[in-house]
Amino acid sequence: MREKIDALTQNLAQTIVGKNEAIRLVLVALLGGGHALLEDVPGVGKTLLAKSLARSIDGKFQRLQCTPDLLPTDITGTNIWNPKNGEFNFLPGPVFANVLLADEINRATPRTQSALLEVMEEHQVTVDGVSRPVPLPFFAIATQNPVEYQGTFPLPEAQMDRFMLSLSLGYPSEAEELQMLQRQQQGVKIENLQPCITLEELQQLRQICGKVKVDPSLQQYILDLVRATRCDEEVTLGVSPRGTVALQKATQALAFLRDRDYAIPDDIKFLAPHVLCHRIIPIGGRKSRSIMERLLRAVAIP
Repeated sequence: MREKIDALTQNLAQTIVGKNEAIRLVLVALLGGGHALLEDVPGVGKTLLAKSLARSIDGKFQRLQCTPDLLPTDITGTNIWNPKNGEFNFLPGPVFANVLLADEINRATPRTQSALLEVMEEHQVTVDGVSRPVPLPFFAIATQNPVEYQGTFPLPEAQMDRFMLSLSLGYPSEAEELQMLQRQQQGVKIENLQPCITLEELQQLRQICGKVKVDPSLQQYILDLVRATRCDEEVTLGVSPRGTVALQKATQALAFLRDRDYAIPDDIKFLAPHVLCHRIIPIGGRKSRSIMERLLRAVAIP
């Protein structure tokens, strides 16, 4: 299984240049059974990362371009009348995939955004009173532009809480951008990527990550961090219990990726800003990142 993970990382690195930390964070969300939110400007490789991941795990990929006129049924699917058999047939939406890319998710209306709540948490969709499971594993990657606000609808707290972690790819360095040009000239494409892990093996890896040992002192450390966000004077809304569970699952996945069967405090410290910041609602113009950094310095490390 270690060889499978290394092959998967190398596969993604073939198309995504110089973003090893971002690749690792996406793999943490994938192996931890969560979902990832990419907050970044256009053109830095968010769609490319999602497509490369789907190709590498030999899974079905679906891209959902979010716009203000998008309807909930455009996501979940709908029942279509079939005159041949005189019955309604279900036409599945793009959520029936292994890797779903919800591009510019904050351009969809709140009503449409809410169509993703059930499938992200329960891995099923309910249409006309009938619940249908989506393929497993199911992994959603959503993107949003943090700079352009015209024509956007901020994600509600319940939606943000569904994402295990939030990250940013950022601009490449000069050397990395030059390497991108060279690879483009050499014809390195997603179509050339070969699957290096099966969906069944991915499910096994998730089970293995769930067995990584988290010492009771580390669990208390996670609780101390989370509870500190709930009583901080600069925070209106702190981290939910779902965030507590997400931080432990992400810690287990990161420890596994770092070739350990046990977690250490550094795993939690590295992940806390990515797992907790987007769940915090700060007071007035304050930045959740700076609040989280302050809490990490204040909370005692076991």
